[in-house]
Amino acid sequence: MTSTSIGNPRLGLAGTPWGAIWLGGILVLAGVFVLADIVAARHASTLLFGLALLVAGIFEIVHTVRAPQAGAFLLRLLLGAFYVISGGMLTAHPLTTSRVLPFTFAAALIASGLVRLRLAKDYWQRQGGLLLSSGLVGILAGLIALAKWPIDGLWALGLVVGIDLLLHGGWWVVFGLSLKQQANAP
Repeated sequence: MTSTSIGNPRLGLAGTPWGAIWLGGILVLAGVFVLADIVAARHASTLLFGLALLVAGIFEIVHTVRAPQAGAFLLRLLLGAFYVISGGMLTAHPLTTSRVLPFTFAAALIASGLVRLRLAKDYWQRQGGLLLSSGLVGILAGLIALAKWPIDGLWALGLVVGIDLLLHGGWWVVFGLSLKQQANAP
């Protein structure tokens, strides 16, 4: 990736280092929100947890579509789709999915983690270790969900997914800052 591949004015904010930083900030805020809410009542927690994932996924997809030159277009699009599907399931039927969710949601978390493991290889020179950690935590969250299914383990799942969102968002912030630094280099 060259310094001219990021920052195309026709792509708007998403095609800039600030777009990556914004995406990371949204994911970090979603992670903080999920972590702050894991002790709330089951219904409210499920609904708010789903909304946080939905917003994070939508922002990931928008960023991917508006900044395809950032690399790994299909994998990043799939990652956003996994968040949207999981968040949509939670918000559409919060009470039902709080009991049935772990099995289906576990598959989405594991797939999301595997996508990030693959992306870590492509982005290794740009803090790929953080993305690798995020992928491992996503897989761990999926395994926790599977281990607790059908027993209610939403708080454990929320804890791991919150950490996962923080790590993934942190990677985007660091990635955006490295692009900003690269753009400012002589």
